[in-house]
Amino acid sequence: MLTLDLWFFAIAGPAVLFAGISKGGFGSGAAFAAASVLALVVDPGLALGVMLPLLMLIDVATLRPYWGRWHLREALLVIAGALPGVALGAALYRVASPDLLRLLIGAVSLGFVAWQIGIKRGWLRIGTRQMSDGAGLVAGVAVGFTSFVSHAGGPPAAVFLLSRGLSKTGYQATSVLIFWAVNIAKFIPYAFLGMFTLETAKANLVLAPFALLGAWIGVRAHRAVPERAFFALTYVLLTVTGVKLVWEGLT
Repeated sequence: MLTLDLWFFAIAGPAVLFAGISKGGFGSGAAFAAASVLALVVDPGLALGVMLPLLMLIDVATLRPYWGRWHLREALLVIAGALPGVALGAALYRVASPDLLRLLIGAVSLGFVAWQIGIKRGWLRIGTRQMSDGAGLVAGVAVGFTSFVSHAGGPPAAVFLLSRGLSKTGYQATSVLIFWAVNIAKFIPYAFLGMFTLETAKANLVLAPFALLGAWIGVRAHRAVPERAFFALTYVLLTVTGVKLVWEGLT
């Protein structure tokens, strides 16, 4: 049950704004933090259902600023792999309990932080060797699955895209195109699984301005704001929410 009270919107408004900024200017990788935050206060399935139309709205808002600047071959490889990944996510959702979803979303949140820290510290290395087209398809499966269960397809997409030597703007544009397509692919199974309700639609109407404002800020912050500062805030947010979700899922 989704209760649209002041507490919900006090949490959801900033979370959706953050998602818009992330998808608009920072490779989409941390936008799923909004779903993680919402899963703290509502059923995880409803949190995912609230976020998907808003993410799709942000996708549309950010396509035009990056139009034609993407790498189409890389995007199509990931999208092709993502479709069976979405199907796998839908199959898991049908048998998953809310606690399992909390555990998955929390684990992905913490995994994202560990992955980013590993890259920054040099413990993990990506982009030093170009990955094959087949690897792009495999990465796409991971993108589709993790995106379905937590809106968190950014890391597997980044592993492949960064290995192909894309520029910062080319990487951002390609990410926008990929997740525009993947989110469209998720919409129908989300609807069949009952993740959209009248309450989630009402929430979308109220939260849409936050999504659009965030996308506008993100596009303009793409060149002006250091990624290090943005992701430092992301790490703290995802660590706190991830630990809490994992704890709730286990207990």
